Amino acid sequence: MATFELRDYQREAIDAVLQARRAGLRRMVVCLPTGSGKTVIFSELARMARRQVLVLAHREELLSQAQAKLQAAVGAGKTVAIEQAELRAPTDAHIIVASIRSLHPDRLQALLRGRDIGLVLYDECHHAVAEDNQRVLRQLGCFDDAWNGTLLGLTATTNRADGQGLDAVFERIVYERGISDLMNAGWLVRLRGYRIATAADLRGLRSGGQDFDEAELAEAVDIEARNGLVARAIQELARDRRTVVFCVTVNHARNLAHALNRLGVPAGIVYGDMKSERRKRALDDFRAGKTAVLTNVGVLTEGFDDPGVSCIAMARPTRSEGLYAQCVGRGTRLAPGKKDCLVLDFVDLSDLSLVSLPSLMGMPGELDLQGEDVEEARQAWQRVVIEAPGMELLPGVITLGEIQERAAGFDPLTRDVDPTVRAISALAWESLGARGLALHLLRGPRGGPPRLVELLILRQGGRGKRWQVTLEGRERARFSRMEDAVEAADWEVSQMGEQAYGSARPEAPWRQTPAEGELAALAQAARRGRPVRCLGEAIAALTYADQVG
Repeated sequence: MATFELRDYQREAIDAVLQARRAGLRRMVVCLPTGSGKTVIFSELARMARRQVLVLAHREELLSQAQAKLQAAVGAGKTVAIEQAELRAPTDAHIIVASIRSLHPDRLQALLRGRDIGLVLYDECHHAVAEDNQRVLRQLGCFDDAWNGTLLGLTATTNRADGQGLDAVFERIVYERGISDLMNAGWLVRLRGYRIATAADLRGLRSGGQDFDEAELAEAVDIEARNGLVARAIQELARDRRTVVFCVTVNHARNLAHALNRLGVPAGIVYGDMKSERRKRALDDFRAGKTAVLTNVGVLTEGFDDPGVSCIAMARPTRSEGLYAQCVGRGTRLAPGKKDCLVLDFVDLSDLSLVSLPSLMGMPGELDLQGEDVEEARQAWQRVVIEAPGMELLPGVITLGEIQERAAGFDPLTRDVDPTVRAISALAWESLGARGLALHLLRGPRGGPPRLVELLILRQGGRGKRWQVTLEGRERARFSRMEDAVEAADWEVSQMGEQAYGSARPEAPWRQTPAEGELAALAQAARRGRPVRCLGEAIAALTYADQVG
C-alpha cells in the first residue's frame, strides 16, 4: 500500500488514467497546477505497475526528488534507481528515474536491453514536443502501433511559449483541475497581488515565438533604475516573506541581487550554468533563512519544491501564460503557518498584452488588485460581468472597486443591440448582453384582447448549434450563428399575422404606454432605482433581470 494518503483529486486523476487506458488510450496527459502533488500521482501509478517503469525528467533537482517520493511509495521491496551521467540503473530496478538529456541513442538502447518497460511517466511533459525529446519517445516505441505500454505526461500547463501543441505527442488530456479550484478546496494557498508600474519601455521589442526576444528584453529591463524599483518594492511589500524573483538573464539576476543586498535585504542567486555545489549551497542558504530572497534565471521555474516560499516577484515580463503560471506556482504550496502567497507584478510599457496575476485568472490584465485576494477578486469580477455584460472598461489601470462602482451605475437598457441584428431585422430586439436577445410582441385571437408574448434567442454552452430560439418558454430551433437565429425568429413572427408583426416593431404604440403600479416598481428595482418611463422599458428591464441577474 501507498505510504501517503491520496487527496480526492489525486485519486480522481489516477482513476481517469486507468479508465482511459482500459478504453485503449496509450498516450495521455494529466494537467494539475504546481503544488498539487503530481509526483504523488505518478508515484502511486508506479507502485501499481506490474511491469518496469521509466520516469523522464529534465532537471537534476527533479531526479532526486522523484526518486525519494517513488521509493517511499513502492517501499523497500522494489528498487528505484537513477540513470544520469555516471549513474547507471541496474537491470532489475523496478523504476528508473532518468534525465531525458542523458538518453542519447546508444545509452537509451543499452537501457532498454533486458528490460520490460510498460509505463513511461513524463514529468513537465510540455517539453515533450521538442524534437530530441520526441526522438527519445520514438526510440521507446511510444508511437508504434504494436506498443502495449502507457505514456503518461504530467504538467502544470499545456501552453508552450512557442505555441506548439502537445497533440503532436499525446492523444488526450484525461484529467485537469485549475488553480482556482484547488485554492477554493484548500489544497493550495490563496494568492494576493500588487501591480507595480515601471518606466521600462518594451514597445519596440521583437517577439521571439510567443514571448519576447530575451536579449532585447534584458536590455530593456536590466537597468539600474528599474532594478532599484524592484528591490525597493520587494523590501517594502514582501517584508519577512521568503521571496523568489524571476529574471531574464544571469546578469539581470546578479544585478537585482546586488540591488537587494545594498538595501540590506540578504539575497542569493541561482542559474542554469552554475556549478552544482554552488547552486546547492545557494538553495540550502535560502531554505535555512540565511538569504531572504533568491533571484534566478530558468532554474526555479520547474521542479523547485520549497513550500516555505510565500512571495513571487515577476521581474521578468512575459507574454507566455504557461511560463507565468509555472513561476507563480512556486509559491502556492501549503506549509505550516503559511496563509497566502504574494505576487508582485512589475509591469512595463508595452503595446502587447503582458501576463499578470489578474489576467491569469481571467480578469482584465490592467486590473490592480492592490494586495487583495485574487480569487475573491475573480468571483467579484464574474458577478460584475453577469450584472453588466455590456459595460465598457476605459483604457488604463483600474481597481476592482472602480469596476464595481461602474457596474453599479450600469443600465442594461442603454446597452444597444449588436449592429448586425439591426441590419437584418426591423423588429424591436432587446439586448441580454452576452446571454442573447429578447423580443416582445402582442398576440391574441381575432377580436379578442391581445396578450404579451416573449421570444428569446439564448446562447447555450458547448459547440455546434449554440443559439436557441424559444417562444413562450418552448424551444423552437437551434442555430450555429446568431444571425441565422434572428432571421428564423423574424420569419416566425411574420407568420403570426400582421397585427402581431406590427406589435413587434420598435414604433408599436403599446411600448410607449406609461408603466404604472407594481410592474413599474419591480422594473425600477431591476434598474437599481432608475426611473422607468414606459411599458416597453419596464418589460425589457424585468426580462434582463430574469435572464441575466
